[in-house]
Amino acid sequence: MTACMFIHGFTGSPMEVEPLATYIQQHSNWECIIPTLPGHGNELRLKGIMYNEWLLHAEDTLRDLLKRHDTVYVVGFSMGGLIASYLATKYPIKKLILLSAAAYYVNFVQLQKDIRIICADFFRGRMRENELFTRYINKIKSTPLAATIQFRKLVQYVRPLLSNIHVPTLIAQGEKDGIVPLKSANYLYNTIRAENKKIIYVEDSKHLICHCERKELLFQEIITFLKEPS
Repeated sequence: MTACMFIHGFTGSPMEVEPLATYIQQHSNWECIIPTLPGHGNELRLKGIMYNEWLLHAEDTLRDLLKRHDTVYVVGFSMGGLIASYLATKYPIKKLILLSAAAYYVNFVQLQKDIRIICADFFRGRMRENELFTRYINKIKSTPLAATIQFRKLVQYVRPLLSNIHVPTLIAQGEKDGIVPLKSANYLYNTIRAENKKIIYVEDSKHLICHCERKELLFQEIITFLKEPS
């Protein structure tokens, strides 16, 4: 039996990866599971949460899947990509998918472009319609500084481990991601030591890559990669 575990990002929820999980369920008979990391979900309660709690929660979920399935794949989005990478260094997963994985974060060039769009909508009186503005403001309001520090600690902890990854790995990165820069995907590709590795750049995609306009093509690439012989 086969299972696929999906890990969402910092301050996020299963919604970030649900479109991909749904697609894979529709095109396979695999068990798909999206755990909600401590402090995350529809209502953020990040105060007092340490980064190792996110790692331990993901480990517990993965160990349960490994007990029940011969083959387990792990998909990680944004910070979840770093957690998925950590798991790949410790557990016998078969393949790894990294989506907008935050080995580096904050793409200042794209962020400036996004801010210009937000400002233009402000002067047109269309702020409520601007999804980028709503997302950024909600994240800022609900994210304690201490939680951001824990996120940075997680990145610093996992980044030196990336060279220990040897399982087949697919990396996907949105070309217009304002949160994670292209150099993050390039760094992952150059650092991970898997013989079978692939990198995909998704045109016009911002950070929420599983919700972009080209998601169907991306999902096809992902499931093809997972189903092909190692």
